[in-house]
Amino acid sequence: MADENSQLQLVTFQLGEELYGVDIMDVKEIVRVQDVRPIPNAPYYVEGIINLRGEIIPIMNLHKRFHIKQAAASSDDMLSDDDGGFIILDIEGNKIGIIIDRVARVVSVERGDIKPPPQMFSGIGTEYIQGVVRQENGYLIILDTRKLFNPKELQKILEPRK
Repeated sequence: MADENSQLQLVTFQLGEELYGVDIMDVKEIVRVQDVRPIPNAPYYVEGIINLRGEIIPIMNLHKRFHIKQAAASSDDMLSDDDGGFIILDIEGNKIGIIIDRVARVVSVERGDIKPPPQMFSGIGTEYIQGVVRQENGYLIILDTRKLFNPKELQKILEPRK
């Protein structure tokens, strides 16, 4: 039996044509698309805020952050509009939502199978990537949620608006 510490549980999702994953321990919940209210003078990749059961949560657009095109809906994919949503992350006590094209599933990967990312992977800087796992139909890119938003950015995004 494999040692539990040798495995990493990931919530996987599609952004554009690539499959990404984040540590399940950083995920608070996954919610359907809601109305996002814009925030004046926010960084270009901040879509705005949502009210989730009385809690105000900033929503980040990783498509803009990483310069990724949204996944194209195929003609036989009637559910494509319903599959998108937000993954609500807990980053050091702060809840932040990220827009996803499609949630995939929860997977377990062996820590030994995680390889360091190539210097530039799908336009995303390696500083945001924890590692890459080869899969039968491509790669699973594991994002480092702690590095997606640096502390100064988080402070600016989360500070109360006047």
